[in-house]
Amino acid sequence: MTEADPGGGPGRKAYRTQSIMVTFEAGRCRHAAECVHGLPEVFDTTKRPWIQPERASADRLAEVVRRCPSGALRYERVDGGGENPDRPDTVTAVPAGG
Repeated sequence: MTEADPGGGPGRKAYRTQSIMVTFEAGRCRHAAECVHGLPEVFDTTKRPWIQPERASADRLAEVVRRCPSGALRYERVDGGGENPDRPDTVTAVPAGG
């Protein structure tokens, strides 16, 4: 069962299962939709809570969360695994058309 926890930090919500905790920081999201396209059964903006991590394996969920280009989504393996980002967690703004 998903547990939505506002205690994930300032502006961050946490969604937990026995294996993984996914956090989301709305103010950081740039709506690339990597999550929605990667696991629509987990990330469904028409449902509340919109993140339902129990609907996928922890490994698959971690793989899709790592695709988030803004870092708005993060995860922590509660079952002993760790977060291993594929790329730095940095966003750089560029002028329009740049």
